[in-house]
Amino acid sequence: MQHTLKSNAIFDGTGLHSGKPVRMVVMPASADYGIWFRRSDITTGDVMIAARWDAVVPSRLCTLVANTSGHSVSTIEHIMAALAGCGIHNALVNIDGPEVPILDGSARPFVAGLLASGVRTQCAPVRAIRILETIEVREGDAVARLEPSDMLEIDFSIDFADAAIGRQEKTLNMSNGAFVRELCDSRTFCLQADVDAMRANGLALGGNLENAVVFAGDQVLSPGGLRHADEPVRHKMLDALGDLALAGGPILGRYVGQRAGHAMTNRLLRALFARPGAWEIVECGVPTGRKLPGVGVVRSDIPVLA
Repeated sequence: MQHTLKSNAIFDGTGLHSGKPVRMVVMPASADYGIWFRRSDITTGDVMIAARWDAVVPSRLCTLVANTSGHSVSTIEHIMAALAGCGIHNALVNIDGPEVPILDGSARPFVAGLLASGVRTQCAPVRAIRILETIEVREGDAVARLEPSDMLEIDFSIDFADAAIGRQEKTLNMSNGAFVRELCDSRTFCLQADVDAMRANGLALGGNLENAVVFAGDQVLSPGGLRHADEPVRHKMLDALGDLALAGGPILGRYVGQRAGHAMTNRLLRALFARPGAWEIVECGVPTGRKLPGVGVVRSDIPVLA
């Protein structure tokens, strides 16, 4: 069955790229509502923005959705991953600025806030998107692919010249709360040289060593080091779940990402929905519903930070 929140979940923080303070309130919504953002700071034009693949517009370094009035919300991937990973299908995200707060750079604070607010079952079945044919997009060495599977699996690999990151790969079946236990606490990461370049171009103004893992050669500059030895690839999987959540329903299929990013995952969804025979909508009964991300998740599943 579909789920929403029992009460509002409030998040106060700073935008990663804008550096500006923002308050975001995730609110309960009715069955079949889906996920929508509402810009509470805007008084003209349409302030509602759909969290859907076809609302994504090109943006550097993050996922950004916009409406026909030109209003947008950026850096939505972590809250979308948290909603999907907690099995929340319907919510209105009220936000008083153009960018979701970065918090600690992971989805863990969002997961904690959502589960603290409580999850309510609704009287409507979940409609999932079953992958019937393999769909793939490529760009140089980067690959993003969806393959048939009876549950959501994510298989991701990265390869960096920097010794502190190197080559990492991980595969996870996303059912039974795997996202919350295994991925939600993994933070966004970057190289110190990238930080310098972004700031020179007016980006990452709200970034610091507390809300991102910063690498330089073989060194981890962020205090406390890594939360997982393979934290970078785990975060890429987190991002992938958030971007796949823009499909409009849970995906029953295997996602393979090789050096893929936000733009490639959106290109993959566009390629998928351009081929009607490659997918179908299915109502999830009990056996299939048990395989969806978020089923059975409890607050004690949230990783404890050292």
